[in-house]
Amino acid sequence: MGLKEQITEDMKAAMRAKDSVKLGAIRMLTAAIKQKEVDERIEVTDAQVLAIVEKMIKQRKDSISQFEAGNRQDLADIEKVELAILSVYMPAALSEAEVQAAVAAAIAAVGATGPQDMGKLMAVLKPKLAGRADMTAVSALVKAALSKA
Repeated sequence: MGLKEQITEDMKAAMRAKDSVKLGAIRMLTAAIKQKEVDERIEVTDAQVLAIVEKMIKQRKDSISQFEAGNRQDLADIEKVELAILSVYMPAALSEAEVQAAVAAAIAAVGATGPQDMGKLMAVLKPKLAGRADMTAVSALVKAALSKA
């Protein structure tokens, strides 16, 4: 079963269980998926669904930090619940050591020698690590590794 079908099944289960919070978060996700399909006139793949989920998770994290900065804990709590629901659809995250190993392997594969090769490295790493690691942290690791090279 594809990721999109899994999301649809989870939405049906939330309807049956009358779980309005989960249902609302999943409906928001399905709306974003449908929007992409309509805008681009395509049938989304699992990778595209993961990109949508990842974008929504990032939005939730940003909202949580803004709400907490504005002393709106009630709104931050709602965003945290939605974040937890959306996180279920992401693949298992890689550990710090696994990310560092992937960076080292990519450096060896590309033959990177300095900071000028960062773009090449990120182009190799992004498809492998997208959705499984924070790409901002990966970028920082790549930058640190290349500055030593």
